[in-house]
Amino acid sequence: MDYSTFGRHVAIDTWGVDFEKLNDAAFLEQEMIKAAEIAGATVLSSQKKQFDPQGATVLVLLSESHISIHTYPEKGFAALDCYTCGDTVDPQVAIEHMVKVLKPRETSVKMLKRGEGPIEIIK
Repeated sequence: MDYSTFGRHVAIDTWGVDFEKLNDAAFLEQEMIKAAEIAGATVLSSQKKQFDPQGATVLVLLSESHISIHTYPEKGFAALDCYTCGDTVDPQVAIEHMVKVLKPRETSVKMLKRGEGPIEIIK
């Protein structure tokens, strides 16, 4: 079987997010798994790390690639990204679920097209 190298990578910075949401690795892991499933991705595994005194990192490994979050609760900030190979899973759907859950005051988002020549910003 010949696989396409095409992929989409959505990166988003969020500000003004509630401290408690950003400081709960288990909650974030649960919501990111849900986000991946809503997007139609196949979840292979997940890992989380709760930092002391605050902060969390969560990585959800997908058959199609990954979704991750790194949080700074004391600043109300989280950096998320979702990369998916092929055109059957839309990473934007997963990111939109996380934005709905986190309810940030402000966001900055970019979508990149990858795997078909130079990386291209598509929105």
